[in-house]
Amino acid sequence: METKEKHMDLNNRFLEEAVFAIADGYCSINLTKNLIPGVMHQVVDGVNYDLNKQLGMPENSSFTEIVAQWALTIPEEGRKDFLDVLDRESLLARYRKGERHISFTYWTRTATYEPMLAEDHLAMFEDEKTGDILGVNYVLDRTEQHRLKQYKAQLEQKTQKLEALLEVEKVYNTKLYLDALTGAYNRRYYEEVVHDFTGPSGVALMDLDDFKIYNDTYGHQAGDRALETAAKAVRACIRTGDMFIRYGGDEFLLVLVGIPSHFFQAKLDQVREKVYHASVPGYAHIQLSMSIGGAMQTLAEPMEAVVCRADRLMYQAKRHKNKVIVEGSEEEQSLAHGAASSREHQKILIVDDSQLNRELLAAILSDDYQIMEAEDGQEGLKILYENQKQIALILLDINMPKLDGFGVLKAMNANHIIEDIPVIMISSDDSEVVIRESYELGASDYVNRPFDARIVYRRVANTIKLYEKQRRLVQLVSRQIRKQEHNTSMLVGVLSQIVEFRNGESGSHVRNIRRITELLLNCLTAITDQYKLTSQEKENIPLASALHDIGKIAVDEKILNKQGRLTKEEFEIMKTHSMMGAEMLQKLENFEKEPLLQTAYEIARWHHERWDGSGYPDGLKEDKIPISAQLVSMADVYDALTSERCYKQAFSHETAIAMIKNGECGAFNPLLIQCLTQVEEELKGKSRK
Repeated sequence: METKEKHMDLNNRFLEEAVFAIADGYCSINLTKNLIPGVMHQVVDGVNYDLNKQLGMPENSSFTEIVAQWALTIPEEGRKDFLDVLDRESLLARYRKGERHISFTYWTRTATYEPMLAEDHLAMFEDEKTGDILGVNYVLDRTEQHRLKQYKAQLEQKTQKLEALLEVEKVYNTKLYLDALTGAYNRRYYEEVVHDFTGPSGVALMDLDDFKIYNDTYGHQAGDRALETAAKAVRACIRTGDMFIRYGGDEFLLVLVGIPSHFFQAKLDQVREKVYHASVPGYAHIQLSMSIGGAMQTLAEPMEAVVCRADRLMYQAKRHKNKVIVEGSEEEQSLAHGAASSREHQKILIVDDSQLNRELLAAILSDDYQIMEAEDGQEGLKILYENQKQIALILLDINMPKLDGFGVLKAMNANHIIEDIPVIMISSDDSEVVIRESYELGASDYVNRPFDARIVYRRVANTIKLYEKQRRLVQLVSRQIRKQEHNTSMLVGVLSQIVEFRNGESGSHVRNIRRITELLLNCLTAITDQYKLTSQEKENIPLASALHDIGKIAVDEKILNKQGRLTKEEFEIMKTHSMMGAEMLQKLENFEKEPLLQTAYEIARWHHERWDGSGYPDGLKEDKIPISAQLVSMADVYDALTSERCYKQAFSHETAIAMIKNGECGAFNPLLIQCLTQVEEELKGKSRK
């Protein structure tokens, strides 16, 4: 039942008013008498409720009974704790121990039967007059605070989920706009983000020089490593806010935001230098370089327009490789003039019996190329032979007097000129037979009359570019092959020198063996094709000859360097070097796949075999002995005879030749004896030298 009066039967009126002002529920307690004087009150939405009536309890009820009755409004899981805290004896005991204030929370219900989180406070004190232990119990409704706390926790949880989703979106966008290989932005980023970007900024297009050559020569993995290395070098030169984009396969777009125009050229030069000095992991022989074209973007200029200008400048730079050309620079003007001059120096030979056709083709091409003309195949070949190094391309008719186009192609094939100078056939004959024969004879392209002038010009320009790339590729591969051969030869030489050093022999022995082996090999292949040696085998035999005595590494130095003749036992030990050397080589990685190692194995194992089977270690005879071992065997014997050793003086050239021919050093292949005779004078001259 509702009442608008607030009353607490306490002597301290001030305390009653203070509690009433802040509490949502209150009552006074006499713990000594186990009594709640008056009634319990609860304020809900400004209305004061008599809780005694709601519980069916009279005024001045027993504290213990009221607590037990109120406990029924508390959920079962919290009920025991509630009863334990408000146990009368426990409260008195706590007071005696000095506690004056007790607080705890529990779920209950309001007078209007709404759930409420009650924060219960019990202040205990002693009545000065009676000595009774009294208490003021007030309850604060913390339901809203609890709900706010829950809401806050839920909000924080949702915020965390949202942040996680945003992070996922960020990662997704990053992956969406990043090139997986180089880590630069991708073309999609340019189209969706950078395309609408306005200046001021410096914009550069960069092309990795000869990338296709490296990719085709060393494989896609090498190409990937080259792109990664170049991209890393560029990023090392730019700021976080700059935009670095993989624009195409081997082309990159760089947007240097807000860069001053006077610093633009220097920054691009820094990028070019950084790329040039970068080393490709696992492919140190690849020399990276970039051709870069740059232009400044004004405040309102569309990105697409400035990219087009940078692209044009990049193609100017590509003609020179490893070059930076910035719009408006003096270098741009000078290089543009130089490019026109260089095209004028490129000569195109037009061979056609029709003067009208020659004039028409010359009109198409004369602005960019120097034109030479011939009215038949014979005159065309004469001009070609006289200007072979200057001619960049031949435009060739088929049906001509004296010598037709096919005759010209056959002559160019016979002289291998077709490999260096491209030929484009131009004819009105479009039959399949004629076109196929043109290509089979080495023509690079075939154009039917009548033709479109722009198509002819583009085919000519593209073919010349293709052959220029091919020549660069040949030069690149040739340099790498020469370098590899040099390194291989040097390493083999170092290893053989180590063997000779232990053996107490001069370092010239290895060089002599290789030289003599080469002389004998060249002579042998000139007088007979019996041994069917490939070009690779011809290269490998002299190189592998340096390892003929590698097994001596395993022989005791006392035996190797003994003064005088070896005992029978010592000689048997010495003979083991051939098998030991062969076993060393056979155990090397990739032995089965490396022809050089296999040739070195043959030489190391069998260079002490003899034609009549009297040699060692296997007693092979005649051509059961590999020809590589036979050649090195004779070279080794000749050099041993003509060189001074710790156990003998050197024999003269004449004596050494006579001893070999007489069989004093064992029997040799009659063909090699013949070769020795034929190269005798050359050996004698080099021996004296």
